Amino acid sequence: MFGPFERAVAGRYLRARRGERFVSVIAGFSLVGIALGVATLIIVMSVMNGFRQELLGRILGLNGHLGIYGVGQPLVDYDAVAARVRGVPGVVSVMPMVESAAGLKADRGGGFTGGVVRGVRLDDLRRTHVVADNIRAGSLDAFKGNDAVAIGVGLAQKFGIGIGDRIQIYAPESQSTPFGSIPRGRAYTVVALFQVGFNEADTSFVYMPLDAAQILFRVENAATQIEVVTTDPDRVREVNRAIRAALGPLPVRVIDWTQNNNSFFAAVEVERNVMFLILTLIILVAAFNIVSSLIMMVKDKTKDIAVLRTIGAGSGSIMRIFLMCGASVGIAGTLLGTLLGVVFCLNIETIRGWLESLTGTNLFNPEVYFLSRLPAVLQWNEVLQVVGMALVLSLLATLYPSWRAARTDPVEALRHE
Repeated sequence: MFGPFERAVAGRYLRARRGERFVSVIAGFSLVGIALGVATLIIVMSVMNGFRQELLGRILGLNGHLGIYGVGQPLVDYDAVAARVRGVPGVVSVMPMVESAAGLKADRGGGFTGGVVRGVRLDDLRRTHVVADNIRAGSLDAFKGNDAVAIGVGLAQKFGIGIGDRIQIYAPESQSTPFGSIPRGRAYTVVALFQVGFNEADTSFVYMPLDAAQILFRVENAATQIEVVTTDPDRVREVNRAIRAALGPLPVRVIDWTQNNNSFFAAVEVERNVMFLILTLIILVAAFNIVSSLIMMVKDKTKDIAVLRTIGAGSGSIMRIFLMCGASVGIAGTLLGTLLGVVFCLNIETIRGWLESLTGTNLFNPEVYFLSRLPAVLQWNEVLQVVGMALVLSLLATLYPSWRAARTDPVEALRHE
C-alpha cells in the first residue's frame, strides 16, 4: 500500500529541519498525549479489575456463595439441612454457623467497638482457607471449648492485645437483674490472630466455637444460618434453584451472593465504565492534536506538495504520505503507552511503596479502600481493545489533513512562489 517513495518522503517530513521545529514539537506532544492516554486507561482499567476481583474473593471467601436462613426462627435441624445440601451437584462445602453483631472490648482497658461474631466448628473454620491460611499468630489447634476466640490483627492492634489475652464480647440482648437491665457478655481468651487483607474483616470479625456462640447468643442447639460454597460463583443461581428443590417445603430462605452484594458490585461496574469513557477523552484530545499538527505540516509543505505533483506524484500518493506521517505518531504513541501501562501494572505495588516513601504519605489507606494492597489485574483482551481504539482514533485523525493535502492545486500553490 505504501511504496518506497512515499515512505522516504514521510520519513523526511517527520524529521524536522531548522525552521520547522514548531511542527515537530506539536507532533511530539501528540505522541506523548496518546502514550499517556493509553497508559492511563490500561492502568485504571487494570486497577478496577483487580479491585473487583480482590473484593469478590475476600467477600466470598469469608461469606460463602449462598446463605440458608430460617424463616422467623433459627435453624434447629441444621445438620439435617446441611446433609441435604451437601448432596446437591455443584456444592463444595456446607458450614452451619451462629452469626450475630456484638460489642467488643479489651478485658483490661482499651476502647469499645462493634463487631461481628461467628460461631463455627473447628473443621469448618479450617476449610475457610481465607482465614485458616492467614493465621499470623497463635494456632487453630486451641480453637475449642467455651473459652477460645480467633480475632483479626487489626482488632488486636486496636485493643493492644495478643495471644493469651482476653476480650470481652457482649451479646445484643441485655440481661434482666433486680437492679435493671445490664449488658450480657463474658471474656474469652484469644488463641489465634488472622489477617485476610480485607480491612473490615481484620478489624471487626471474631470467630468462636459453635457451641460457645450458641450459649452466648442463646440459640441452643440451633444455627442462625448455613453458608454454602459452590464450584463456580458465577453459576450460583443454578445451584440456588437446585438447593431450593432439594429442601422442598422446609421453611427456609436461600440467598446467594448476587442478591446480597448486587448493588455494591453494580456500583463498581458503573464506576469502571464511567472511568473508561472519561479517560478515552484523553486519547481523543491527543488525536485532535494529530489533526492540528498535520494541518500545520500540510500548510508548511504546500510548496513541496506542488513540486511533487508537478513531477508526477498523484493525489493518492500525496494522501498516503501524510497518512503515514500521522499514523506513525499514533502508532508510536500507542505502543509506548501500552508498554508504559503494562510495566506500571506489573510493578504497581513497588511503585506505590516508592511513592509513599518519597512523599511520606499513605496513598492507599486500607480503612478507606477496604483492601490492604493496591491490586491490578491485566486482562489482555481489554488491553487489545484500548490499543485498537487508540489506533483507530489516530488513523481517523489523519484522514482530513491528508485529504486536504491531496487536493492541493500545484498551480495555485506555486503562483505566489
